[in-house]
Amino acid sequence: MRVRPLALALAIPLSTAVVARAQQDTSRGVRIGLTYQPGTKPAVVVLAVRGTMGDTVQAMLQRDLDYSDRVEVIGLPGTSAAATTQQLAGNINYAVWKSLGALAAIQVTLLPTGMHVSLHDVAKGKVAQEQDFTLEGAPGSDTWRLGVHGASDEIERWITGTRGIAQSRILYVRGGRIYVVDTDGADDRAVSDPGTALSPAWSPSGRLIAYSVLTERGWRIALRDLTTGQARWLATASTGLNVTPVFSPDGNTLVYAHGEDAGTDLVAVDLASTGPGRRITVGRGTDNTSPTFSPDSRRVAFTSGRSGHPEVYMADADGSNAELLTAFDFGDQNYRSNPDWSPDGRQIAFQSQINGQFQVMTINLRDRSVRQLTSEGINEDPAWAPDSRHLVFTSTRSGTKQLFVIDAESGRTRQLTHAGGSRLAAWSRILAPSSK
Repeated sequence: MRVRPLALALAIPLSTAVVARAQQDTSRGVRIGLTYQPGTKPAVVVLAVRGTMGDTVQAMLQRDLDYSDRVEVIGLPGTSAAATTQQLAGNINYAVWKSLGALAAIQVTLLPTGMHVSLHDVAKGKVAQEQDFTLEGAPGSDTWRLGVHGASDEIERWITGTRGIAQSRILYVRGGRIYVVDTDGADDRAVSDPGTALSPAWSPSGRLIAYSVLTERGWRIALRDLTTGQARWLATASTGLNVTPVFSPDGNTLVYAHGEDAGTDLVAVDLASTGPGRRITVGRGTDNTSPTFSPDSRRVAFTSGRSGHPEVYMADADGSNAELLTAFDFGDQNYRSNPDWSPDGRQIAFQSQINGQFQVMTINLRDRSVRQLTSEGINEDPAWAPDSRHLVFTSTRSGTKQLFVIDAESGRTRQLTHAGGSRLAAWSRILAPSSK
């Protein structure tokens, strides 16, 4: 998923506990009683938060809910002056909020150990849900921010019945280093040493990452613990190319592409053993790269040039029963690559060359229907969010390569990074309290 086939484009020169002390049982994952018209987004206001870091908490909750694409946040720039005034006042005036179209109001009280959140049902004029959230780390730190994002996600579940994805993070490459950034674009920081690195990938736990590094011995796979900062080398071949690593969803296996002069094949390594990896594709001189696992770890999709040009294939995890997935021609230039399997298992995103430029596509695995999600500029390397609804990808639409996030349902797109040369993104799962 991270580089194009060698023969055609080898231009390769968190931790926070969100603690439940719920006043109402929401364990079944259903809405708590707020009702709204199907197909519409409920309007929500985040009231002013008093105290040190209160403005930061309010802004984070607003952004997270807005970026979820499931609710409409009142009081953001461009909304009515009346809504903004009421929001800043921090008042629970149900009549006023109802007249402004709000379905729910979120009230936050900062505590010595975190924050107390109350969700007000505006129509009924009462508190519908409340909960304490423990925030670890110093205010403003990455672990503290992860906890606030977790509260945002729970609030979204209260309102819509679907948990949010703000408590996840995105790896990417810039200037030869691996960086990590929050889903709202904040807390951007390097997590690898200076050098030439590519192809970052998350482990299922979010604690360990893998990526390719150019060393004096060639391209090698590094494994880094984000909690300790310690890195080690995967036991790969000492020569040739070792790139595009990916963890299996069960965490037991890492697959990467190993290339010599006579093509590139996928190699699987059992992470519980110290033995050598095993080749799972037989390219016979062609290039097989960019693996991605199905959610059950039983199948793998990858890019292969075995048909004479790059296409996306699927196979069993051991490499058997390979089949062509992108067996169609819709006016492009027969170049489909860099797949990513959605967490719900229903779709695979990939890049396809159309009129000389790459665009982001998805294919539905049930009926093999294809959708084109992008058209502006060059758009590459899509990676799914944990909700199987949002994708992060690299785009030149701003004039230089940056990361953008798109809602695959509505098409709404936002820019994630603002430093030139950002590319090759990977989206984590929801990060557990022990994740860094």
